[in-house]
Amino acid sequence: MVKITDVARRAGVSPSTVSYALSGKRPISDATRRRVQAAARELGYRPHAGGRPPAGRRSKVLALAVPLRPGVHVPVVTEFAVSVVTAARAHDHDVLLLTRGEGEEGLRHVADAGLADAAVVMDVQLQDPRLPLLRSLPLPSVLIGVPAEPDGLTCVDLDFRAAGELCVDHLARLGHRVVALVGSPPEVYVRRTAFARRLVEGFTSAADRHRLVSTVHPCGSGRDAARAIAERLLREQPALTGVVVHNEPLLDPLIDAFERLGLRVPGDLSLTAVCPAPVAGSARVPVTSVTVPSAELGTRAVHLLVRKLSGAPVPQTTLLPPRLTERASTAARVLA
Repeated sequence: MVKITDVARRAGVSPSTVSYALSGKRPISDATRRRVQAAARELGYRPHAGGRPPAGRRSKVLALAVPLRPGVHVPVVTEFAVSVVTAARAHDHDVLLLTRGEGEEGLRHVADAGLADAAVVMDVQLQDPRLPLLRSLPLPSVLIGVPAEPDGLTCVDLDFRAAGELCVDHLARLGHRVVALVGSPPEVYVRRTAFARRLVEGFTSAADRHRLVSTVHPCGSGRDAARAIAERLLREQPALTGVVVHNEPLLDPLIDAFERLGLRVPGDLSLTAVCPAPVAGSARVPVTSVTVPSAELGTRAVHLLVRKLSGAPVPQTTLLPPRLTERASTAARVLA
């Protein structure tokens, strides 16, 4: 049987450091933690049974893996986390929050140390590097997000492609012929984050179907970014009358920026968004929007995990249909 001292010798650290690195009870540098985890894997070491629930018993803990990467909008992530915690407590489970970019290592540590019975995984990429591990681990998981190849996984999300289409369909019905998508920060697309990429696909597909002139613009957050993108849009698309926003922090700054350039919302420019309903409803001009149902998605993810833990069958992919709520930011295009 491999002992903790064997792992310590292989990693070149003390046994206590091995214990802390695998249990997470004390801060350990990333480099040391990775070295210890690698040594443990190579030797096939498993933490002592005293550090995990006895065989046959569960920890009553669910892990929530939500790496706070650049471009992630923390307030929306918080809404998801709160919904997962609330649903987990209703099933008598606590939640272990993983916010660092541990990726495969963090999930493997949770499984190896018996820290959780199952995991909810967020910020899913189309070719997510965590997927092979999730398919092989004995740790049941549910993804909030749908990768390019979801075989062997359990996924739930808003149908973001349909959401992008719905926003464009609404603008087209109002007579708008030149539209633009102001999207998530550039790094979100560079990572090939699934929800952002699918919304672009839906926006572009619907614009082509309606034979609209359309463009897509990733954008950072803040007033400077809003002013720059508004100026660019009007310079490159002077006939622009419809905008879809998939970047919650930009709503008010973007409305302000367009108005400073002489365009009133919705008199001169109609604006729709894909965002949480409270964000859209509290904008300076209440925004017509497709709601991101964070509470429902978090709750559904937990319910799917509970079913998996009980051995009940679950669907591979669950997509929630988008719902558009009309508010004050959209109107029929005024013909010149």
